[in-house]
Amino acid sequence: MYHLSLQGSTTKSDIYIGAGIFSQTAKRIAEKFKPTRIHVVTDSNVAPLYLRELCAEFPLNITTTVIPAGEERKNLETVAGIYADLSEAELTRSDLVIALGGGVVGDITGFAAATYLRGIHICQIPTTLLSQVDSSVGGKTGVDLPQGKNLVGAFYQPELVLIDTDILSSLPERIFNDGMAEVIKYGCISNPDILELISAPDFKNNMERIVYECVQIKRDVVQQDEHDTGLRMILNFGHTIGHAAEKVGNFTALSHGQAVAIGMVQAAKLGAAIGEADLTEQITTLCQAHGLPTELPYPTEEIYTALLHDKKRDADTINFILVHPLGTANIHKMPLEQLHQLITAQ
Repeated sequence: MYHLSLQGSTTKSDIYIGAGIFSQTAKRIAEKFKPTRIHVVTDSNVAPLYLRELCAEFPLNITTTVIPAGEERKNLETVAGIYADLSEAELTRSDLVIALGGGVVGDITGFAAATYLRGIHICQIPTTLLSQVDSSVGGKTGVDLPQGKNLVGAFYQPELVLIDTDILSSLPERIFNDGMAEVIKYGCISNPDILELISAPDFKNNMERIVYECVQIKRDVVQQDEHDTGLRMILNFGHTIGHAAEKVGNFTALSHGQAVAIGMVQAAKLGAAIGEADLTEQITTLCQAHGLPTELPYPTEEIYTALLHDKKRDADTINFILVHPLGTANIHKMPLEQLHQLITAQ
């Protein structure tokens, strides 16, 4: 088992990574919190698998919210439903919310916890590879608007993150592969050793180490730039075009990981177009080896229009993340006009 601490501006996150740690949830929570009420938010995919087991760990009466699974549910209407359930359960600021699920559940529950009663305690228990290596750590919470992804949100660190790598064995292949996009991202921006690890035929036997290496990178970056004003932007490699592709597909046609894989390949092409080393073939091969798409399925003009609403836009420029060489990410302030020309020329 691995243990990492992330010191935020107001809260310290304790992050535990290990096989079988899910069965230690009540113990770890008792070490950290003293709630009289616990409310679990999960989704319709995860609830049948893990909700009863989780609730059985506690002597308290656990209340729950089960939201329909899917990125299209990551909106303010769903948040309002969670608020209503928290109110009905009479949670106070000394009580605890647990997010049990993938990235959508983690993001939306984190946002609800950040804003209900102006902030209540939250524990993240991520159940997908994508949420284990990325979204459960670092305190970014949010929901989507029709205009774009994650346009409403807050920075709110979970005080406890419990990452059980045994849970990964229950994932359908396409959901597991979805998370591999974020694993590849971490290898590209910071630690190429990760790319070596996932190239081994039996890499799934080493998931505890792989998840740890990714989370350690995110921990280190977030501690230096919690509020995403500088270094933390490198974590968005592949996400600018990826988020635009998700929006064009109405958040249903592409999963987040699929979109990020496409976005990383497109970013490599853009880097080559402005004179950086061309890493397109290497990143394409990595993504395809893990069942991820690499071709942009929409007209480039639609992609450009969608990315105009990206959070990383600053007036007439956008902070675009490029990688050169593998393991080193750079924040490139790209004029929108130049980006438009480069994207439409693909």
